[in-house]
Amino acid sequence: MTTAAERTRGTWVAVGTFFLWGLAPLYWRLLESVPALQVVLHRVVWSTVFVAAWLIWRDGRHWLQQTLRGQPRLWWMLALSGILISANWGLYIWAINAGHVVESSLGYFINPLLNVVIGVLFLGERLRPLQWLSVAIAAAGVVWLTVQYGQFPWIAIVLAMSFALYGLLRKLAHVDPVAGLGVEGAYLLLPVLGWLVWIELHGQGGFARGFGTTASLLLVFGGIFTAMPLIGFAYAVRRISLTTVGILQFIAPTLQLLSGVLVFREPFDQTRLIGFACIWLALAVFVIDILRPHRQRETELAELA
Repeated sequence: MTTAAERTRGTWVAVGTFFLWGLAPLYWRLLESVPALQVVLHRVVWSTVFVAAWLIWRDGRHWLQQTLRGQPRLWWMLALSGILISANWGLYIWAINAGHVVESSLGYFINPLLNVVIGVLFLGERLRPLQWLSVAIAAAGVVWLTVQYGQFPWIAIVLAMSFALYGLLRKLAHVDPVAGLGVEGAYLLLPVLGWLVWIELHGQGGFARGFGTTASLLLVFGGIFTAMPLIGFAYAVRRISLTTVGILQFIAPTLQLLSGVLVFREPFDQTRLIGFACIWLALAVFVIDILRPHRQRETELAELA
């Protein structure tokens, strides 16, 4: 049972986390000269290195055994969550550097509402009628975009589903957020490192040589940029409801959409505007329904005073 102070900290950590994720396209576009697959592989390696170094300093060399001891479910839960987040990273970076920032932002607009549905289906969280209406409006927006473009917005849907399932696993996994991220990376580190070495030996890589000093440093510090929001997300999702996470999560795709349209000059015509407007309307309905009970409680307290 979390305390009010813990919920407050979790809320503010979530806000900072989603703000960083909203700025992610600006960072990863700096690496557009590097193949997307290699960016993802480097993200896994360097984020694992930084997180493991922190855990060794904090908990000693046996942090991995201590984290997994007595919790057999953590083995497969964190292995699966590691695979999900890596797949999410790969598609996201490819989409950014292939000029699909706007569609990627759509995925993260859908994701919060998907979190809400998952909270209902798997965690016993309940929705009021207006909240169900918001989910239906968001679904209508996705259907509109699919019909108008003549193809399923698979980038958005896969990004939304993979991250929603990742969030569910991290909420169910009773583990310290930093240690959990370290275990995810530990599962992936050796195969990913072997893959990178194979790429370099076959002349397809360029770390510290062909990519240039700036790109190589960006790849290294991309590990910190990757780890910090994930730690924040895992910290927050253990302390606040998935419904609250779903609302705050709209910070990230809003900033991503603004980056795609204003910075990268991606097209945003009337057809897209209608589809996104459905998502925004769904958000507005959901937020109003969330705030209404709070305002009613404030009014009742004021009357009692």
